[in-house]
Amino acid sequence: MAELTEIRWHGRGGQGVVTAGKMLAQVALNSGQYFQAFPDYGPERAGAPIRAFTRISAEPIHKHCQIQAPDIVLVLDPTLLEAINVSEGLKEDGVLLVNTEDPPAKVREMVAFPTGKVFTVDATKIALETLGREITNTPMLGALVKATGILTIDDLIAQTRKQFGDKFGTEIVNRNVEAIRRAADEVQEG
Repeated sequence: MAELTEIRWHGRGGQGVVTAGKMLAQVALNSGQYFQAFPDYGPERAGAPIRAFTRISAEPIHKHCQIQAPDIVLVLDPTLLEAINVSEGLKEDGVLLVNTEDPPAKVREMVAFPTGKVFTVDATKIALETLGREITNTPMLGALVKATGILTIDDLIAQTRKQFGDKFGTEIVNRNVEAIRRAADEVQEG
């Protein structure tokens, strides 16, 4: 892992963008890394575009600002590809991961990101089939970890069990674990 990895999340209110960023940060903490996780939203209501940010580092993090030049961008809602410039500031050798049924080459062309890596996963389909709801944050975390190697699937699953166990119960936790594993298996690079 790089000394400092900066991640920007794009989604809509109610999709679990902030929860996913915080969960990834907790996985990093549990694996001995330093982290920051924070949202960027005001009084927006459910469905409004929002951003969240996560920093992960092997060393203490001394930056305390929004992420302007992310290493990784995740897009949980594919309708945002036409609404905002999700690749703005993304480093030339960065990673773009989008929840869509479209292939990576189509996304690369759509967002005009000719360099770096583009990954796609149909997290919506996975969420509907495993969770019964269109909550795509855990599948996107599974795809992220698999695509980047930033942390391990085992550490992510352990945190999912810990964080969701008391709140949701075994059945829902197991469904989230299944969603993570499926997304890790189904993520495509192009």
